[in-house]
Amino acid sequence: MRAITSGVFHPAQEQRVVNPYVPLLASLVIAVVFSLVFVGLSKFFGPHRPTATKTALYECGMPTIGPVHQRFSVKFYLVAVLFILFDLEAVFLYPWAVTFRDFVLDGKALFVFSEMLIFLGVLFLGWLYCLKRGAFEWD
Repeated sequence: MRAITSGVFHPAQEQRVVNPYVPLLASLVIAVVFSLVFVGLSKFFGPHRPTATKTALYECGMPTIGPVHQRFSVKFYLVAVLFILFDLEAVFLYPWAVTFRDFVLDGKALFVFSEMLIFLGVLFLGWLYCLKRGAFEWD
């Protein structure tokens, strides 16, 4: 729709509604296309001279000792999952702490604080459960 004032067209007055996800989608498509093009170019034009030294297993500057594929204890994976679980607590606490002042000014501080206490209480119960089950012991 064009806005005409005194018979003169003013482009600044024309308003177009653009979906806010279009620039995000465009940058994602550009990133994927460039990545695939550069990987393909390096595959076809890059030097490929495999030698025995280049294809040998390498671990910390030392040749491997013992079997390459060894089983890990379930405790290793349990500790990794627990780390991720309790690390997510910080992900939720930082934004809450930053915006809590805004809730104080709006008069919703008690509700938001009680919700965070419930969240921390559930997290604490999970921590107690893991502690009682011996999940934090390496023996």
